[in-house]
Amino acid sequence: MRKPASARKTEIVEIAIGLADKVGPDRITTDMIAKMIGVTQATIFRHFPTKGDIWNSVALHLTSKMRETWEQSGQVEGDAVDRLKAVVLGHLRLISRMPALPAILLSRELHGDNAPLRKTLQQTMVIFQQHLAELIAEAIATGDFRQDLAANDAALLIIGLIQSQAMRWSIGGKSEDLVASGERLLTVQFAGFLVPQHSVRAKIGDGS
Repeated sequence: MRKPASARKTEIVEIAIGLADKVGPDRITTDMIAKMIGVTQATIFRHFPTKGDIWNSVALHLTSKMRETWEQSGQVEGDAVDRLKAVVLGHLRLISRMPALPAILLSRELHGDNAPLRKTLQQTMVIFQQHLAELIAEAIATGDFRQDLAANDAALLIIGLIQSQAMRWSIGGKSEDLVASGERLLTVQFAGFLVPQHSVRAKIGDGS
């Protein structure tokens, strides 16, 4: 039975993401995708005229998942520090569920061959930085974070923490708990953000 076009396109995108984790984004071919689905390459090209079109849809899919994760994670009860922690750990959980994400962000497709893919993901990361910076600014305003803390710079430090942890986790064979190790390092990161009278343990060290 032939699948509707929208369902087939979603399947192709999901298979591409899965293959990106198994063989690496730069080694994926349309033939690989076709064999995984059990169709001909002609079927793939009927839905996506070029390989670049597949990657553009992959970018949109990943962007949607990331934004959905940030929105849901940020809805937890608590102050700005609690919500900031939830957003960061939510993003790490997303990476655990979609381990191809770090590889795609560092792929040749993103950095050299595919400008639309790069633009889509860059815009998404800018939005993520802005979201983190807004939560940090709120924590500064409420007296939880230091008054001399630059919200945008602090957001970049947190993104760097996420990226380095994700890469170390990926290179290490995904053998450790990415979220747990990320939370430990986030505790260290927040220690430099909190005002002296605040306890790091009270804010994020209780594992809640």
